[in-house]
Amino acid sequence: MGLSDFAQATLDAPADADLPLAFHGTIIHSLTPQQVEIIEEGLIIVGSNGIITHFHKNLPLDKLDSFLVEHDFTPGSLNIQMLKRGEFLVPGFVDTHNHAPQWAQRGIGRGQLLIDWLNKTTFPHESKFKDHDYAWRTYTSCVKGFVRQGITTACYYGSFHGPATKILADICQKLGQRAFVGKCNMNRNAPDYCRDMTVEESLESTRDFIDHVRRIDPNFELVTPILTPRFAISCDGEVLAGLGQIAAEQPDLPIQTHFDEAEQEMEVTKQLFPEFKSEADLYDHFGLMTDRTILAHCIFCGEYEMQRIKERNCGVAHCPISTSTGGFFGVAPIREYLRREIKVGLGTDSGGGYSSSILDAMRLAFVISNARATATKGKDPELSLQEGFYLATLGGAQVCGLEKKIGNFGEGKIFDALLIDTVSDKYRGIIAPIEDEDSTETIFEKFLMTADDRNIVDVYVKGRQIK
Repeated sequence: MGLSDFAQATLDAPADADLPLAFHGTIIHSLTPQQVEIIEEGLIIVGSNGIITHFHKNLPLDKLDSFLVEHDFTPGSLNIQMLKRGEFLVPGFVDTHNHAPQWAQRGIGRGQLLIDWLNKTTFPHESKFKDHDYAWRTYTSCVKGFVRQGITTACYYGSFHGPATKILADICQKLGQRAFVGKCNMNRNAPDYCRDMTVEESLESTRDFIDHVRRIDPNFELVTPILTPRFAISCDGEVLAGLGQIAAEQPDLPIQTHFDEAEQEMEVTKQLFPEFKSEADLYDHFGLMTDRTILAHCIFCGEYEMQRIKERNCGVAHCPISTSTGGFFGVAPIREYLRREIKVGLGTDSGGGYSSSILDAMRLAFVISNARATATKGKDPELSLQEGFYLATLGGAQVCGLEKKIGNFGEGKIFDALLIDTVSDKYRGIIAPIEDEDSTETIFEKFLMTADDRNIVDVYVKGRQIK
């Protein structure tokens, strides 16, 4: 079958960024943790403002032109892309936990326990961000690297340096990535060269950073400042109280921290804050357990803490790569979180692991869930392919409080999306070969389990192509 009149008009005319975008072909997204919708003859139209204006789930090619005419389009009035077999759209990936300063230290420090890893590997590296030129180079490489891998939304921890964290926010804004960016608060239990020297300095730098983001992106359309106490070990009560006050004063700000990540970390926290029986009580006391809070790792949560996380509607950032390749093998109870309808997404954790790929994080999440299934003698079944994809997209959007805007496709939602190509020689890479008898479901599974960034051809954020 030949091209439609609309598709031919797109080929014949020069690209016009102000025209609406349209895609016809296979579209795949999550509806629930267990349900992935595969639409083989779908149509998405995106307005020049980046909002999806039309989403039609069953539109054969021979009816495409008449549909567009009925909706007041004419050939040449939109840029339409016809997706062939082996090409499809998916929502952009959401990275719910990422240390941007650790971009250059990925893979370093294997086998070290958390506190040793911080002191010997991470803090010396993060101190480099006092150099603004180094921050520009490294953060530019970092953001470009994550965009290349299809991460359209990232939750970034910066270093404790306010100026460098402003640079990170500026780069995200410039390159078009949706990002939560936080100046990392830490005023104790870190070397003097890598911490805020006073409570006042920590909080003033935080407020100054928030003001900077409000200037460059007043409506948080791309970049959102996020309150970022690294964890309770590195923040005394005054800093935590001050951050809680900022959270109360500015209720549009999200919050992120580490939570029940390692037995060593939990023991030290209890020594520093003996008045609290759990980290949930600790953070809740300081006003930092809210429906805007993202808790990284959550490996050792018991019944009480799970109840508190659910009550406060916090989100969990599951980082299976770092928690399974550090000084111990952490097996987070993700099945139990899903069972309780606690919000869960995936995080790469950057330097805490070896890979910055959400595809790799999803694959390790399957491994972790298999370990959990074995340890619980089947009580916690392993994750399904559908659940893994959900965690990478809609689940991550829910953790970030963005599920009404991104995470899957629908009219009125923002077009954050990836165009996947599994068949062209230019993009084939190491993906399992697509064979003639493969169904769309099989092609999708091959992408999730064997593809890499080469198969992520185009990346869109708010309708703007940024890869």
